[in-house]
Amino acid sequence: MAKMAVSSQILVMVTLMCCFLSSAKTAEKETSVTYDGRSLIINGKRELLFSGSIHYTRSPPQLWPDILEKAKLGGLDVIQTYVFWNVHERQKDKFTVEERYDIVKFIKLVQEKGMYVTLRVGPFIQAEWNHGGLPYWLREIPDIIFRSDNEPFKKEMQQFVTMVVNKMKEEKLFASQGGPIILAQIENEYNHVQLAYRHKGDSYVQWAAKLAVALNVGVPWIMCKQKDAPDPVINACNGRHCGDTFSGPNKPYKPALWTENWTAQYRSFGDPPSQRAAEDLAFSVARFFSKDGALVNYYMYHGGTNFNRTSSAFSTTRYYDEAPLDEYGLERQPKYGHLRDVHKALSMCNKPLLNGKSSVQKINEFHEIRVYEKAGSELCAAFFANNHTKDYAKITFRGQTYDVPPYSISILPDCKNVVYNTELVVSQHNSRNYRKHKDANNFKWEMYSEAIPTTKELPVSSKFPQELYGLLKDASDYGWYTTTIELGPEDLPLKKGTEPVLRVISLGHAIIVYANGQYVGSKHGAHEDKVCEVSAKANFKVGMNHISVLGITVGLPDSGAYMEHRYAGPKSITILSLNTGTLDLTLNGWGHKVGLKGEDLKIFTEEGSKKVNWAPFKGEGPGLSWYKTTFLAPEGDGPVAIRMTGMGKGMIWVNGENIGRHWMSFLSPLNMPSQSEYHIPRAFLRPKENLLVIFEEEAKGPKEVEILSVDRDTICTFVSEQHPPSVDSWKVKGKKLYPIGTPTTKGTLTCPRGKKIVAVEFASYGDPVGSCGAYDLGHCNAANVKQIVEQECMGKPICSLPVDKNHYLKGSDPCPNIVKTLAVQVLCA
Repeated sequence: MAKMAVSSQILVMVTLMCCFLSSAKTAEKETSVTYDGRSLIINGKRELLFSGSIHYTRSPPQLWPDILEKAKLGGLDVIQTYVFWNVHERQKDKFTVEERYDIVKFIKLVQEKGMYVTLRVGPFIQAEWNHGGLPYWLREIPDIIFRSDNEPFKKEMQQFVTMVVNKMKEEKLFASQGGPIILAQIENEYNHVQLAYRHKGDSYVQWAAKLAVALNVGVPWIMCKQKDAPDPVINACNGRHCGDTFSGPNKPYKPALWTENWTAQYRSFGDPPSQRAAEDLAFSVARFFSKDGALVNYYMYHGGTNFNRTSSAFSTTRYYDEAPLDEYGLERQPKYGHLRDVHKALSMCNKPLLNGKSSVQKINEFHEIRVYEKAGSELCAAFFANNHTKDYAKITFRGQTYDVPPYSISILPDCKNVVYNTELVVSQHNSRNYRKHKDANNFKWEMYSEAIPTTKELPVSSKFPQELYGLLKDASDYGWYTTTIELGPEDLPLKKGTEPVLRVISLGHAIIVYANGQYVGSKHGAHEDKVCEVSAKANFKVGMNHISVLGITVGLPDSGAYMEHRYAGPKSITILSLNTGTLDLTLNGWGHKVGLKGEDLKIFTEEGSKKVNWAPFKGEGPGLSWYKTTFLAPEGDGPVAIRMTGMGKGMIWVNGENIGRHWMSFLSPLNMPSQSEYHIPRAFLRPKENLLVIFEEEAKGPKEVEILSVDRDTICTFVSEQHPPSVDSWKVKGKKLYPIGTPTTKGTLTCPRGKKIVAVEFASYGDPVGSCGAYDLGHCNAANVKQIVEQECMGKPICSLPVDKNHYLKGSDPCPNIVKTLAVQVLCA
């Protein structure tokens, strides 16, 4: 049996002595990490691990401590993160990095919070990140083919991976050195593209694995979605239901690891909201661990924000907002709490899962019992699965009958008591609020419009329009193309009602077309089809005519084979409906310019804004306009957002910080923007006056733009008589499960830290309907429930309410045949 000797850190216990020796350096202890066919083995002990993906690049460092603390409280043992190559550029084998991209600081903070790290070195990461994390300059290396057995690529990849590993070793961050990194990943989901490279793909996998192992990091290496991962690299699963879709480790001596359990779906501009229910996530986790799973990682646990121009092609600025911690780092309930509870329930099963023998009883096509039991001991854990999507199941097990809700798994850490069911959410719910503050919205807008260049400003530099990626080199989203054509009287249409049409076909992502300084039209592609075309009449005249095309990217591609051969920008430019026929201007000779004048002058900064003449804003401005104002930060220290109502497409800066692309005019099938609010981190704000600059591509104006504070102070409980007591009603001591007091079903309301319940906005005991923030009474409701809740909860930071008819019903039951549900919504402040 092949095992891999590796190491991790055990955090040294803090004793009272540390209070007196705070200046002394804490001794770090090396931790052995090995694996076998059941699990990772840390310091000789088998472990079940719960992990979450958090990308240090997508949140400001000021948010890291709070996000990691919540991850720890959510029951996570491991934080998984990528190394983003295109924010860690080469310079004599050292990181050149802004503070916000300080991966060493991030990893050390994870360690301080008492968690391990999985470091996904890549270097290709995808991650809906610009260019899949690869720096643009790689494209320009002669004869390079990304992610293939290609010498130019392998040279650069080896140099980067070695640099990262050396940096981690230098900082003593691998487990073998006393650090928190217990797993490292090379490549990413390569099976998706491997066939495209044929034998060069197969040999590349072997080379990448050998490169990683030869670096001697002292921890196991993994490859996700790589069925042929070479020994000793572990192949891992990505997906929504790896408990059923994963074919398993490719060798019997490797454990089953789930590196990406998708908590929702990342969103592209034009997409509707993406949701994944907490119940489905919990089901998938329970299923995986009931089938010998050893580690699950949520992708994402906190998504964050694609600030600046870091999102890949058409990906929204908001990233994985539907994760357990939302874009702002706030707990998205009940997803956060329900997953925390499944972690607790599975942890109670730890000993039988890791030391017992498993057995499966298939009752029928929908129902099964999985048991882990150690002969001659009291260790026993059971999982009852009901895969029917509509009907309850009655499962009889060892003389007792259990009701199992549709599409759910019940967890019994002692093979007797159900401590958790994946479908029955006992944890609280919440609703996100955006609140407008008058003082923060006292705007006085000014505007500055871009001039439309011609060949006078941008003389011809090549016969044909340059490819857009190659022109911009990822320095801007915008590239100008200019040409001039002379038309005679015989060229222009003579027939009344006939006008010349200018057609521009682009390989993506968007174009805006002008003729003689006047707007002709604009079009954009989409995530699935990036090609776009403008065909519209243009005011051509006798004499010299100037054509100007603004080519626009919305991020670089982030996935697929042969990424280095993707192209964008104008492909064909023609004039139709001329008397003399169609005129092809593609080879007419073109001038070029990277970026906008406003970008060149950095007019989004305090200093740069003084370099142009701003005019008072009145109504709507023309396309390609900049808007400037100042605002006061909303009170408090909570999250802040800007709502871009009335705007089209462009970018937003606050105090010179680019908070990302906005795109309100690209509507989803629900006829709504894919994203309306954009995160402004508190770290970007000043105590008093803040500079806000918006670049807008379309003929829109900022009159409806709003600065908002963000909270999740609306909290709720929705628990029925059929729900089991909270998992917190139980504890494992030794090898036995014990109740804590008398387990009873309760609805618990917990305000965010430092806040108390100030209002009861809804209360019902009966058959209420709706969701948190939008509850409504059903046909049956006990009288005086709201008064009872107010008496018991007002002014408290935490309130527990029994789900008991005797507590709310005075006298006879008005609807005895209905299963009662307690629904309460309160406001915290």
